[in-house]
Amino acid sequence: MYDHDLLVVGSANADLVIDVERRPAAGETVLGSDLAVHPGGKGANQAVAAARLGARTALLARVGDDAYGRLLLGSQRAAGVETAGVLVGGAPTGVALITVDPSGDNSIVVSPGANGRLTPADVRAADGLLHASRVVSAQLEIPLETVVEVVRNLAPGSRFVLNPSPPRPLPAEVLAACDPLIVNEHEAKVILGEAGGSGEPEDWARLLLAKGPKSVVVTLGGEGALVASADGVSRVPSVKVAAVDTTGAGDSFTAALAWRLGTGSSLAGAAAYAARVGAVAVTRRGAQESFPTAQEVDALCGAGTGGDPAPGPESDSAPEAARRGDAR
Repeated sequence: MYDHDLLVVGSANADLVIDVERRPAAGETVLGSDLAVHPGGKGANQAVAAARLGARTALLARVGDDAYGRLLLGSQRAAGVETAGVLVGGAPTGVALITVDPSGDNSIVVSPGANGRLTPADVRAADGLLHASRVVSAQLEIPLETVVEVVRNLAPGSRFVLNPSPPRPLPAEVLAACDPLIVNEHEAKVILGEAGGSGEPEDWARLLLAKGPKSVVVTLGGEGALVASADGVSRVPSVKVAAVDTTGAGDSFTAALAWRLGTGSSLAGAAAYAARVGAVAVTRRGAQESFPTAQEVDALCGAGTGGDPAPGPESDSAPEAARRGDAR
């Protein structure tokens, strides 16, 4: 029935990365490494991550008619992503300026560029692509009105996954479509407003559910993640690894979770598998080039990919990066 396991609607950026001994304070200059340019952007990252795992993946995005745009298209095609939905022109390709410190933590500033020109009309024109996709995933590095249009054009029976990053208040229409809404602690508090200022993560999850999503995933650092639905709230532990670079870890987590849900995994099972995928990603530098294949995930964790995987030991890997808001 579906041509694609996952359609990602979102951003595509060139990541300009510099390693630093420490991030500069206001008004301060620090020296860093040679500049490295990588394909990135939350949408493009998720598409590559899912395709590497074996998902039939498509991307709806916009890039500039420039060298960075060609870099991004090449990376998608090399990973096996369907790029017929990637529009070209209208503005320069989006760029992310990233500094990475010795612990692997990063800071990111994004110039949206062509991402800001991905419009509701573009979504309507891609109606056939949306209706051919079992799961649709989006983020907020594109205009919110474009995400609203995605929700309005979902195929009957398809599933919508949203990582609201960078966070902002969401209309009820979008919240009601989320299954799940995937947030870190910071994103949860922005969406909840004053209601998120106190309480335990389980309380945040229940408050978020009350806003309308069918399910919610809250990443919790070394404590793993929380999954919440009408069936209740449960914890999913993460996988302990030595992090090298957290860039892209949150995107690999979201992509893996979205894909696994489409294959029939439970929410907790999909989140446990996603934690394993993110754990591999943070042991490598870069974003898209760090994303593992399904075989590499199995090799790290000693678990098969069929059905719901058993949870791994607690850690501070991908969910930790997502908790801090420093993983793209």
